[in-house]
Amino acid sequence: MLTLYFSPGACSMASHIGLEEAGAPYEEKPVLLPKGEHKTEAYLKINPRGKVPALGVDGKVITENTAILTYLAKRFPDKRLLPADPLEEARCISTMAWFSNSVHPPYTHYLRPERYAEGEAAQAAVKATAKQTFLAQCSEIDSLLKGKEWIMGDQFTVADPYALVFYGWGVRAGFPMNELSAYTAWKDRMLKRPTVKKILESEQNVLVKPA
Repeated sequence: MLTLYFSPGACSMASHIGLEEAGAPYEEKPVLLPKGEHKTEAYLKINPRGKVPALGVDGKVITENTAILTYLAKRFPDKRLLPADPLEEARCISTMAWFSNSVHPPYTHYLRPERYAEGEAAQAAVKATAKQTFLAQCSEIDSLLKGKEWIMGDQFTVADPYALVFYGWGVRAGFPMNELSAYTAWKDRMLKRPTVKKILESEQNVLVKPA
């Protein structure tokens, strides 16, 4: 049995959707970040870094969306959640790594500027720069999607649920995400997938529930 440790609204939504797309039987274990449950002794035994997602697999734990999503795609190959060509597979994993190391961080800086600077003026500067950077990264995702049905082309892959995280975050922050036409059209296609809609509704995501 697979066990997913996640927090609604967090980037763990990507792995949550990935599990549904894989058709894997799994157990949900919410770890509510707003309540500090990721800092409890019990959860730190699962993931000492105190972050979500974490995926329990036969007594072992995988952390980080990129690793979890890649594992799910390879464990359930019949679902075709990674490109079959090795080069395209590497490009898909590279895209998810970029999501993790370049798209995610500026949103964290925007949401929690006090972690990165002291004083109101410095924090305001961090927040402003972070917003600009995050929107530039979302614009790059929009460019990636132009002329494509899915992130990697004609085939839905595990990169797609990861990209949806950032669109939802932008909407939640009140950013003009609808100005990104390709990204928005792709978001609409994502919401038509039963697996995606199921998880967004269960997590009460802003894309299916008014803020």
